[in-house]
Amino acid sequence: MIYRLALLALACLTAALVAYPSGAQCDGPRAITFDDLISLGRIGSFEISPDGKWIAFTVTWFSKEDNSSNTDIYLVPVRGGEVWRFVRSDGNDHSPCWSPDGRHLAFVSDRNGRAQIWVIPVDGGEARKVTDVPTGVSNPLWSPDGRTIAFTSNVYPECFDMECNGAKLEEFEKGHIRARLIDHLIYRHWNHWREGRWSHLFLTDIDGESLIEINKGRTDVPPISLGGERDVDFSPDGTELCFVMNPDPVVAVSTNNDLYIMHVPDGEPVPVTGGNPANDNNPRYSPDGRYIAYRAQFTERFEADRYRLMLYDRRRGGTVTLTGNFDYSIGRFSWSKDSRTIFFTTEDRGRSSIGKVSIRGGDAKLIIRGGYDTRLRTSPDGKYIVFARQNVKRPIELYRATTGGGNVTPLTDINGEILAGIEMDAVEEFRYEGAEGREVHGMIVRPPFFMEGKKYPMILLIHGGPQGAFGDDFHFRWNAQMFASPGYVVAMLNPRGSTGYGQQFTNEISGDWGGKVYTDIMNGIDYLTGNFPFINDSLMAAAGASYGGYMVSWIEGHSDRFRCLVSHAGVYNLTSMYGATEELWFPEWEFEGTPWENEDMYARFSPHRYAAGFKTPCLVVHGERDFRVPYTEGLQLFTALQRKGVPSRLLFYPDEDHFVRKPLNAELWWKTLHEWFAQYLK
Repeated sequence: MIYRLALLALACLTAALVAYPSGAQCDGPRAITFDDLISLGRIGSFEISPDGKWIAFTVTWFSKEDNSSNTDIYLVPVRGGEVWRFVRSDGNDHSPCWSPDGRHLAFVSDRNGRAQIWVIPVDGGEARKVTDVPTGVSNPLWSPDGRTIAFTSNVYPECFDMECNGAKLEEFEKGHIRARLIDHLIYRHWNHWREGRWSHLFLTDIDGESLIEINKGRTDVPPISLGGERDVDFSPDGTELCFVMNPDPVVAVSTNNDLYIMHVPDGEPVPVTGGNPANDNNPRYSPDGRYIAYRAQFTERFEADRYRLMLYDRRRGGTVTLTGNFDYSIGRFSWSKDSRTIFFTTEDRGRSSIGKVSIRGGDAKLIIRGGYDTRLRTSPDGKYIVFARQNVKRPIELYRATTGGGNVTPLTDINGEILAGIEMDAVEEFRYEGAEGREVHGMIVRPPFFMEGKKYPMILLIHGGPQGAFGDDFHFRWNAQMFASPGYVVAMLNPRGSTGYGQQFTNEISGDWGGKVYTDIMNGIDYLTGNFPFINDSLMAAAGASYGGYMVSWIEGHSDRFRCLVSHAGVYNLTSMYGATEELWFPEWEFEGTPWENEDMYARFSPHRYAAGFKTPCLVVHGERDFRVPYTEGLQLFTALQRKGVPSRLLFYPDEDHFVRKPLNAELWWKTLHEWFAQYLK
C-alpha cells in the first residue's frame, strides 16, 4: 500500500486555511484542509489481464510544491493483495493496455516529450518506446493477435504521412504568427483551439515500423464529443475493427455519432448504425465474436437522452434494444465470458448501481445497489466484476464482486492513512414535494464535529449540466466536505433536469431553465429550514458552476433569501452564450432553435434581463480557457453587479478552463470561497 503519513502532520501545520470548529484538535481527528484534499491519490482507468489475475490501474498524484500532477501505473491482484507501483517516471504514464498473452503492458507516456506508446514486460525489464509520432498518440488498443496496436492522433487532414504532419506542426509551434484563418465549425472545443487538426485512427505493428491511417479528411475518431468510454474495438479474431465517427459535415450542430466496421488492415469502413440520426457509441464485441454491443440515444441533437444498450448481430445483420423498458441511462458495460449477459452501470437516485441484462431478452436487473459504483469490468475468466467505488467521505478505490453481485470486497486503499485522521460526515437523504407535486431528492452533509442543539449556516450547492446530478461521491472540484469543513451544513438538491430519476424528470428542464427547476430548489430550501432545526435560516448561501452558475444568476434576479452567492463559470446571457460556445446542438435543443428563430425563449430565461433586481453579494469565478461557457459570461455578470452597486468580487484565471485544475489555483479557489462565505455567514 501507499503511505504518506508525513502529510498528516503537514495538514495540522497548515490548518489555518480552514477554521476548525470548536473542539477540534490537531492531535486528534481534524476537519479536512486543502492540503489533505490535494494529497489524495486519484484512481483513473484500469484493465484486467487476460488471465484474470491482475488489474493494471492508474493513480494521479498532485504536488502543490511543483504546481503539477503526475500519473503512474499500478498493479493489484484480482483476488486481493499488495498494490505494486509498476510504471513510474517523471512524465505521465497512463492508458494501460494488456497484450493478448498477458506478458506485456502497453501504455502512453510523455516521459520523453510528446505522448507515445511504450511497452513493458510484466515479469521484469525496461519499457521500450514503440511509436514516434510527431503529433503524439492516445487511446492505445492491442489487437487479438498481438501484432498490431491501434491508437489515435490529432493530425492535419491534408497530410498523407507523418513527415508532413511533423513539418506542419513544427512550423506552427516555431512560427511567430498566431492568427487563425477559420472556415468551419467546430474550430475550438472545451479548452483548446483545434488548429486545423483532426483526430484520426491508426494501426501500427508492435515494432512501430508500419502505419495505416483509417479515417481521412475532416473526420474525428473518436468523435469530438459525446463518445463512449472507448470508441474502438477489435473483433476477437482480429480480422475486423469497429469504431465511432460522426459523418456529418457540421459537427457543431450534430450528435450523429455512428458505428463503422472494416476488415483489417485495409478494408473500407461501412456504417452499421447509419439509420439512427442520434448518438451511437462505445462498441464492444462479444467474446464469441457474434455480436457488437453498444450504447444508443434515439433523440437527435439531445445529448441528455437516455442511453439504451443495443445489440448488433453480425451473423444476421439485425439490431435489437436490450434495455428498452429500463428508464435509466446505461453507463459503462462489459460482457460476460459466455457472451450471454452484459453487466452495466447506471445512475440510480443519487447513487450509481450495477446491473445486468440477458441478450436473450428479459428486463434489466440491478444486482449491486447502495454505492456509487462506476468504471465496470468483468474478469476474462468469468469469475468477478471489478469496479470503482466511492462515497462522499472517500475517493475512488477498486472493488471486486462475484458476477452475481455478492461478496463485495475492496482491493485498494491508497488513501486510507490520510483519511484516517479526518473527521467527515456521511450524506443524509431526504425527499420533498417540488413543482407540480413531483418528488425531489436531496442530500445534506453536516459539518465536522457537529453538536446537537447548535444552529449552523447552510451552503446550498447547485449542480451543472443541467442534466446532471449530485450523488454520494467524492467530488474533487466541488467537494462537499471542503465546503462543510469551516462549520457549514451543505445541501445538495437534484431538481428537475437531474439524471438518475427517469428520463421524463430529466426532460422537464429543457425549454424551462428558470421554471420548474427554480420552484424545486426554492421548495427544497423551505423543506430544509422547516425540517432540520440545526440550520440557521438567516445565514444561507448558494453556489453553483456551469448551469449551477446560471441558476445563481437567476436567483440573483428573483430571490433575496441568501446572504451571499457564488457563480463559477456560469451562463449569464443566453444570446451571447450561443454565439461563443462550441457545441451548438446543446442550446439549440434546450431553447428550441437559434436566438433568431426563438428570440422569446432566449429572452425569457436569460438572467441578464433581470439585472435590475440584483442585490445579493456575489463572487464570480471564471477561466479564460473556458470555451464551453466563455469567460465573457462571467465578465458580464460582474459588470452588472458592480454597476448595480452590489458587493461583488471577480476571481479570474487566465490559465484555467471550465474547471480549476492546477494545485495552486485550486488552493486560491478554496481560500477565496471560504473567505467569501465567512464574510457573510460567520
